[in-house]
Order: sequence, then C-alpha cells, then structure tokens
Amino acid sequence: MSRVMRTDYIEWAKLRAHARFNLATSGVMNFPLADLGVTLDQLEISGPSGYGFEPLQQALATKCGVSPDCIVHSVGTSMANYLAMAAVIEPGDEVLIEHPAYDPLLAVALHLGADVKRFPRRFEDAFRIDPAEIERRVTPRTRLIVLTNLHNPTGVFADNSTLLQVGEIARRAGARVLVDEVYLEMLATQCPRVAPRSAFHLGEEFIVTSSLTKAYGLSGLRCGWILARKDLAEKMWRLNDLFGNIPAHTAELLSVIALQQLDKIAARSAALLDKNRASLDRFLDSRSDLEVVRPPCGTIVFPRVARPPSVWRAADFFALLREKYETSVVPGKFFELPEHFRMGIGGDSATLDAALSRLASALDSL
Repeated sequence: MSRVMRTDYIEWAKLRAHARFNLATSGVMNFPLADLGVTLDQLEISGPSGYGFEPLQQALATKCGVSPDCIVHSVGTSMANYLAMAAVIEPGDEVLIEHPAYDPLLAVALHLGADVKRFPRRFEDAFRIDPAEIERRVTPRTRLIVLTNLHNPTGVFADNSTLLQVGEIARRAGARVLVDEVYLEMLATQCPRVAPRSAFHLGEEFIVTSSLTKAYGLSGLRCGWILARKDLAEKMWRLNDLFGNIPAHTAELLSVIALQQLDKIAARSAALLDKNRASLDRFLDSRSDLEVVRPPCGTIVFPRVARPPSVWRAADFFALLREKYETSVVPGKFFELPEHFRMGIGGDSATLDAALSRLASALDSL
C-alpha cells in the first residue's frame, strides 16, 4: 500500500516561517559565494560522479577521518536520514526515536512502515539522554535507535560516554543506532576543545548523518553524507539510484572547494555565534517568564513559557508575535511540546538583537 507522508514542520517552514525578524531559522546565515573566491574555470556542469565524485569522497573522508568506502554523499541531511533508515529497516520493524524529535525523522520512519516507539528526553533532566530509559523500551523487535546530536530542537550535547552506553544496548538487541550529527558540527566551530569525533568511530552499530548546511551556512550546496559500514554504504548508494542517481556536478565541485576552505568558513561561523550567543544570554537573563536549558554552543535553544494555559495560548501568542511584532519562532507543537518554542541565533547580529527586543515586547504583552 502506498504511504503518502507529509511533514507539517517542513511545510510550515517553507510557507509560513518567514518574517521580517526571523528567529525560526536554525542554521548559520548563508555564506556568500563571492567569499569562496571561485572562478568559472573551476566549475563545470557535468562530470564523472557515478557512485561518488572521487575528489568529494576524498575530501569528506579526510574531514571525517574514515575510509572513502564508508561515505555516501547525499542531497543534504534529510536525504541522508532517509537512505540510512531505508537501508536498515523493513516494514513492521520497531524503531525507537527520541522525544521531543525533529518531525521529518518521525515521518521517514512512518513512511517506511516502521512501528515507531519513543524514549523521553525530559526538560527536568536538561534534555539529556538517559540510557536507562532506552534500555527499558528496547525489545527483541527493535532494529534502530534514532537520535540527534546536538539535539534538535534543544541544542543539548550527548557525550561519547552516553553514546557508548546506547551503542551497547543496541548491540545486545541486534539493533543499530542512527545519529544525526548535522548540529554537532557547531562544536567544531565554536567549542573545538570539547568537540568529539563522530559517533561512527564508537562501533559498527553506529550510522551517522551530517552535512555542510547548519554550521557553515552552505545550505545551497546540499552537501550531505552518511557514515556507515562499507556493506551498508554500498546498499545506500544503490538505493539512492531510485532518487538522486546523478547529482548536480557543479554543487559537487563547489563542495570540494568549500571543504578546502572549511577552517576559514568555520571561523566566520564561530565569530558570528559568539557575538549572537552573548545577545541571547542577555535576553534570557532578563526573562523570568522563560525557562530554558542553555547549551554552551550551537544555534538553537528551546525555551518554554512559564505561565499557565489560562494566561496564554500558544497559537495566539505566536500569531501575535508574527502579526504585530513581525517576528517568527518555531512553535513547539512541531516538536510535540506546545508550551515550548525553538529559536535560532545564526542570523545577522543586528537583526537578531531587533528580533529579541520584539520577542520581549510580545512576552511583556501577556
């Protein structure tokens, strides 16, 4: 039976998230093509892509510290997550996904016919992963455990010690662990001393997805990747023949050029986010009506309004914020926690300051 799926969040993000003062965007502001210093003689429309453009495979392998045989290039992290899930689960398989979760991860699992179960990441525990909660929910039918690191929507970091415990639980159950690491790149740019190697290096049960999108402002390149065992990587390449087949070669060439300059691009992101996080901290320090877990790095936070439903209604507040104050945030309903909202700090600093001021005025109006 055909499963026609939709993701309410992506639809909202494409059609209704835009505002003059946008706090709904979760990545770093776009990196200008002019700053790459690219010349036309470095580009071409078509080229020898096949199952991976060799210079891009090599550049990604060097960046990730893996063999090129373990890398599958994909159109962004979203396609990477789809290919990863489709390669390892069958209809009816049990998939255990974090709560709150990024909506498209749930949609992909449901589209593939999985029996989706959940494990909690609670505000009261600072949204940390509790391996004991996962162990309580794993069954002999569990084939995949899915999580994000940094966590989307909260930005909370899961360290290798925690992930090793999750991996051991998966190993005993005969399952795998899919870790979406697209936001983990933020640690490499902002907090290099604590930035871990990818979870892929923790054991064969781990599959990892990521891209150049969020941390570097390179969304338009659609340069995503999967790290997987060689046999799984080959399966994903063949599966991708149904979808991507031959990628846009110009984007591959630009991705190689960007990877060669990633230190410079990362430094730009780090400077922007250091400045913007200081603005965010000043804003949060001034608000007794917001409760929030504050991760030290990244572009997103997930506060909740500390007022009872009798005082405020989420939908009315977000409408007021957008219509009167021309400001958008991501309503928490898209992450299954309607009393929260996600806000991003990766944009232009002056615009961020103005947006935070308008958010403060909207909260004061309550």
